[in-house]
Amino acid sequence: MLRVIQRALPDGKTYPVQPFHVCLKGLEQAILCRDDEDYDTMVKVICVCARRKNVIVIIYGVVSNHAHIAILAQSQADADAYGVEIKKIYSMLFQKKYKINNILHRIETKALCLDSDPYVRNVLAYIPKNAMDNGALVHEYPWSGYRAMFSGKEKGGRPVARLTSREKLAIMHTADNLSDVPWLLDKDNYLIPGSFCDCEYLEQAFHHDPGFFLRLVGGVNAEEMKYQLEEKPYKMQPDSDYFKTVSEVCQRWFKTDIVNLSDGQKIRIIPYLYRTTKTSPKQLARMLGMSQQRICAILRQK
Repeated sequence: MLRVIQRALPDGKTYPVQPFHVCLKGLEQAILCRDDEDYDTMVKVICVCARRKNVIVIIYGVVSNHAHIAILAQSQADADAYGVEIKKIYSMLFQKKYKINNILHRIETKALCLDSDPYVRNVLAYIPKNAMDNGALVHEYPWSGYRAMFSGKEKGGRPVARLTSREKLAIMHTADNLSDVPWLLDKDNYLIPGSFCDCEYLEQAFHHDPGFFLRLVGGVNAEEMKYQLEEKPYKMQPDSDYFKTVSEVCQRWFKTDIVNLSDGQKIRIIPYLYRTTKTSPKQLARMLGMSQQRICAILRQK
């Protein structure tokens, strides 16, 4: 099972964690990365914010108008907070560089819990495949964690922990204390993915078989995953489609249909649906056969 494992998080303590997919997306025609400097900045923000919010990056992929990150976090709230932190920090840096106001309002984040092993594998394979959105080959694309996987331990590199305060601000875009991090920079001062990604988790997900990973990268249904991760969470679905969405979650979580959910199961699933899909208490009430007031009360408690 890939869903709940033990990991030492950036605060040094070991916790049970589970996988999440975090998407940072520019709304309308908002371009998040205009040049190599922007891509490099986004990757470093992804890394620094993971340390701030006490989560672990598994793999990531950054393209011009969105970024995908698979992480390990203790809870949905921690995964949500991580996405918000990336949005805040990157928006500040982008606005400072380009003197553009309100870019913050044109970026949206969404954290989705990966609640089944097949879902985990498909997402981990889909993320590096996004290189093709920028017209690049997956194995040559510099702005993803792909090259860290199944490559052995990183050799060489300049330790981020040894940067001076001035270098840290210029290269890593932060004043955070990074004296204890294992991160490494290459000759161009780009972060080496294997120095901050949890390669072991990804390799374990594919049974330590590079061929299995590559076959799924090649075979994953990109259009379906794009819909599930980039489109579906951001738009409200009509009841007929949303019923199918809720049904899928019920089957993954409880191996049962909506009509057979117990009251306790409904209480568990409501906050998840509300956070990870674009819906409303009124629509959830219709789906689950509950009053809107009860839905609201459950959401307030959570």
